[in-house]
Amino acid sequence: MDKTGAQSSHLAFTSGNELGTALRHAKYGRPLALGAVIQDAVDKGDLIPIQQFKNAPKSIYSKSWVPSPWQVVNWGLRQMGVGGSSNTDKLAVGNFVVVANVEHAAEALLSRLSDMSTSLTSRLYTRTLFEEEFANCMPDSSVLSSTDISLLLTYLSRDKPVLTFDNNTVRISTPGSASEPINDTDARVASMRSLLKTLESKVAALTTQISDLDRAARICVSEKRLEQAKRHLRSKKACSEVLTQRSAALEKVEQAFTSIETAADNVAIVSAMRDSEAVLRDLNAQVGGAMGAERVSEDLRTQMDVTEDVRMAVEQANPAGVVDEGDVEEEFEAMEREAREKREQEEAKEREKKEKEEAERTAERLKELDSKPLVEAKKGYNVSQKEEAEKPSEDHIIAE
Repeated sequence: MDKTGAQSSHLAFTSGNELGTALRHAKYGRPLALGAVIQDAVDKGDLIPIQQFKNAPKSIYSKSWVPSPWQVVNWGLRQMGVGGSSNTDKLAVGNFVVVANVEHAAEALLSRLSDMSTSLTSRLYTRTLFEEEFANCMPDSSVLSSTDISLLLTYLSRDKPVLTFDNNTVRISTPGSASEPINDTDARVASMRSLLKTLESKVAALTTQISDLDRAARICVSEKRLEQAKRHLRSKKACSEVLTQRSAALEKVEQAFTSIETAADNVAIVSAMRDSEAVLRDLNAQVGGAMGAERVSEDLRTQMDVTEDVRMAVEQANPAGVVDEGDVEEEFEAMEREAREKREQEEAKEREKKEKEEAERTAERLKELDSKPLVEAKKGYNVSQKEEAEKPSEDHIIAE
């Protein structure tokens, strides 16, 4: 990837002999036709010269079916073997943007944005603060360089219009709304937000430094290095005074920033109320107000009455539609006879069922009565034998 100072770019690279040397393999040597591969990627739109990417007036996804004159001439030269493709082993020097890498980084940045607040103040950044906030947005923990952030800003404002930016300020658009130009208020709020972040980091650094100096002084005292201990205490005292000043400034900025956030929320609320009032006014105008609603209701009742009158007139004018009451009575009597006959049949079936059940019970009773005399006769015979056996004999009576 292209080197930018001490940082390497993850979205662009420099093509030239150095690239071929960097890709040289210990066993297979320098890759062949690397120039043709790069040219083919450029033709397909996978690689875009960096200046062309930055200065393109339209989206990189906007394709024209009509070739430019230069493209026609270039195509003709290539057909004759003249042009950049004739020497495929020579790499032209240039900086190219890798479109796939830009898309991947943009998705990671948008994912980070979706998790953040959408208030007016939270959508405003200075360029420096934006770079600090999103340089580490990549899932693989790679750090985006200043060049990468610049390319992403261009891509997200032109090809995925979710923000607006200038040399100093970045404004994230409200979800679902069009991008708005940056104004002086946006720049001031972004500057104050950046100042707030700077003061917070300075207060945190001073707090840590004071703790370190206090710990160092205690160590020196325990080791009887009194001069060093006093020096640490003097530095601690100086840092404490600076911390007091920074904390006071931070408190004032926080109060001012809170007031700005409140005012921004009020603007959003009033704007929503104004939009709601306009919508209601338009809807009520379509209805015509209360008088319009009453007029529509009266017209509706009138039309319903007219419909009823028309129906009655049609029925009177159409004799076939008049109901003969004699036919109705005759059909009603037939239905009654049918219902009565059906009811009588059901009652006859019910009586027959009951008579059958009664006959069965009578037969069972007769069977019980037929078997009962024989049982009682046997029982009487056994009783007579028992009494005869228990009766005393005549000899026993005489003896007594």
